[in-house]
Amino acid sequence: MTAAQAPAPAPAVTAPGYAPGRTLPLRVEAVRQLKRRRTLVMGLILAALPFVLIVAFAIGGDPDGSETGRITLMDTATDSAANFVATCMFASAGFLLVIPVALFCGDTVASEAGWSSLRYLLAAPVPRARLLWSKLAVALGLSAAAMILLPLVALAAGTLAYGWGPLRIPTGGELPADTALLRLGIVVAFVFVSQLATAGLAFWLSTRTDAPLGAVGGAVGLTIVGNVLDAVTALGDWRAFLPTHWQYSWIDALQPQLEWSGMAKGAAISVTYAVVLFAFAFRGFARKDIVS
Repeated sequence: MTAAQAPAPAPAVTAPGYAPGRTLPLRVEAVRQLKRRRTLVMGLILAALPFVLIVAFAIGGDPDGSETGRITLMDTATDSAANFVATCMFASAGFLLVIPVALFCGDTVASEAGWSSLRYLLAAPVPRARLLWSKLAVALGLSAAAMILLPLVALAAGTLAYGWGPLRIPTGGELPADTALLRLGIVVAFVFVSQLATAGLAFWLSTRTDAPLGAVGGAVGLTIVGNVLDAVTALGDWRAFLPTHWQYSWIDALQPQLEWSGMAKGAAISVTYAVVLFAFAFRGFARKDIVS
């Protein structure tokens, strides 16, 4: 039989109404994740931080940098609501905001494996790539919501406690309140982008283990290691390749003249790490033998 006479391959047979792209809708996955206790607890912790700082300032008195002769962002916390928001971001960006990103991205797939429900999702059948895309989108959405929740609560609490006004710059000068809000929006956006490397690491680990704590703890632990390595000045210019090296570049957004270079470099490094780690997660999960 010649190639021209060879029979055409039979079309794939699927169940009536089945469409791979409509399995595990984002709405369903988002509702599932929002109903989980860890989501509520994480939201309460982030919402409570501004009030904890307000109580701390009320008990200890207004922060004052006069003893050292050097004014820092923490010393201007009670000057206005805008300053209070900036202080909350400064106090939490290095570690506290790492936790929700690692939690939401590191727990999402590993928890399904830990509950022995992952194989049933894939047998539904939900295509593997579709499952990962849905879970990753919801995890990043929850991470972004965590980044926004903290400054929003801080802005409301700071307005009530310290009033509405311009943002006082520690190095001198002020930013009008409307300009300060725009700059703080840039700060929140950069902090989220800078955490994408942690998100990628946590998500990749989540596809490699059945233990959610291992994925979350591994991402947080390696982020801490990155902070430690960044403090080793002997590494010189090699530190610039660490995502943690640029995590406070958003300070440049709170200067009289907005400076983008540090934030651009930090965003590029973080996005590069994230893309590579997300690719590893999808590639490895596509070949993984799912037994749980």
